[in-house]
Amino acid sequence: MADVNLELVKRLRADTGIGIVDCKEALAKAGGDLEKAKTILRMEGKEFLASQSREAKEGRVEAYVHHSGKVGVLLEVNTSTDFAANSEAFREFIRNLAMQIAAAKPRWVSPEDVPPEAVAAEREVQRTKAEKEGKPPHIVDKIVEGRLQKFYEETCLLKQPYVRDPALKVEDLLADLGAKLGEPVVIRRFARFEVGVG
Repeated sequence: MADVNLELVKRLRADTGIGIVDCKEALAKAGGDLEKAKTILRMEGKEFLASQSREAKEGRVEAYVHHSGKVGVLLEVNTSTDFAANSEAFREFIRNLAMQIAAAKPRWVSPEDVPPEAVAAEREVQRTKAEKEGKPPHIVDKIVEGRLQKFYEETCLLKQPYVRDPALKVEDLLADLGAKLGEPVVIRRFARFEVGVG
């Protein structure tokens, strides 16, 4: 079990699209060996979503308005079949996701969606802060990269801690839902509206 670190679990999940709990268990059984863990998952009958070619063209649009009437969210989440999109698990996920967006105020779905100029500006801000704090030049780059990850956690929906259980990230919930449905699930886009904020 000592060999199972978070990075390995993330890699296995990225390669297979299988939920985080199943990935953790498979890695534990495989003594931390990634390829053996993949074999174990296949032997257990788990389908690898990451290698499936089915496109996520079905789905739902969820609308959420906070009880104060001052914050609202429109959200599109896709999956491969109408059957999965109408399942209770899928509907509950997008309802909770809309509330997450209302509460946590993400600006983008994932780090890949952040415009390069926003990344460059944030990198420059963090570099200047680190230098003003008197950090040694040889560690400034590491500090900047660490703070950039924090920036993604605050502004990118997939990287945010889930408001109902901060031990999980939204991307963990997404992977678990995909594993449960046996289909890819994609957060396509969202818009968050707040009265007086433009």
